[in-house]
Amino acid sequence: MNNSAPQCSLSVLVTAVIVIGLLIASSLSSQEDSQATPQLTVEKISVEPVNPGPDTLCKLRVTLKNAGKEIASQLDFRVSINGEELAVYRNQLFMFPVEPEQTAEIKLYNFWSTETSRSMPKDGKLNIEVSLIGAQWMKIETEEEVEVWKPLGPVDHLPVAANLTLEMGKS
Repeated sequence: MNNSAPQCSLSVLVTAVIVIGLLIASSLSSQEDSQATPQLTVEKISVEPVNPGPDTLCKLRVTLKNAGKEIASQLDFRVSINGEELAVYRNQLFMFPVEPEQTAEIKLYNFWSTETSRSMPKDGKLNIEVSLIGAQWMKIETEEEVEVWKPLGPVDHLPVAANLTLEMGKS
């Protein structure tokens, strides 16, 4: 009598149980990652003036909160106004350090409330979205009187975003 058939079935069964276990563990791990709290967040968007009229130059600032244990920098932002992405951010990284467990206000580029490609909104509102789509953890040290920035790896759980809606003035 040949006993190899039951042994073969048993090894296939054991392999199947291991594979299913690994798939379940992987699924749980990715669910935990997607529910993890970002350590770098957009806390606030500030625009001056707060009620810009048409053709008004606006100052844009963003406040970031770093809940991590390392300095964050190489900040990659995307900014859109009424759903239109501002092209100036496509190839720019902001090399400002955001200290661990601190907040920092970052000056972003000024923008015009209206432009040739973006006319006065019919509802009189400017909807501004600032997204932080990438950043790096950094170690900043002084070596022989020279400041040296060493990337430690990407900040996880990005992008993060915040929105601000401004009521536009008449003039």
